[in-house]
Amino acid sequence: MAARKKEVEDLGVPPAARWYALRIYSGHERKVKEGIDAEVERSGLGDKILQVYVPYEKFVEVKNGKKRSMTKNAFPGYVLIEAVLDKQTRNLILDIPSIMGFLGVDDNPIPLRPDEVEKLLQPEASVEHRTIIEAPFQVGDSVKVIDGPFSSLTGVVHDVCTERMKVKVMISFFGRSTPTELDFSQVKSVSQ
Repeated sequence: MAARKKEVEDLGVPPAARWYALRIYSGHERKVKEGIDAEVERSGLGDKILQVYVPYEKFVEVKNGKKRSMTKNAFPGYVLIEAVLDKQTRNLILDIPSIMGFLGVDDNPIPLRPDEVEKLLQPEASVEHRTIIEAPFQVGDSVKVIDGPFSSLTGVVHDVCTERMKVKVMISFFGRSTPTELDFSQVKSVSQ
């Protein structure tokens, strides 16, 4: 295999570009993409580093009765890159701030399978569309549990997670305040 690769390189045929996953600091996806794009333009390696892609997913958020289409990172902490990986391109990529390395084994990047890449590049087809409904509760609201083992007890909303449609309620139980995570459907607001 190595001999065949050497023959192809000797003939002047460049190796094919492959997709790789980069591990980065979560929340720095766009910064890394912009950094790689700028370095590729500066160094003139556009023929070896073809694309940088931040996987995302689309969802619909309903707030105040209005629907909004939103996007968010599908895989926080990862960026995909299509490149011909050689010493020069690898060093350029790894020198970008916020990049921890390639996804692989023992510092050897492993290319992604074509079927994996296809799913990631077409998020509308592979990711289930979710709808996030506006939370009927806010932190500090008094609520009554209407379903489950704590039924008929009251408490105060401590945290609201609209994506998971869950609410964390501090319930006074045997004289102690106990945090309990419940579905939106398990609690109702108590009028003050």
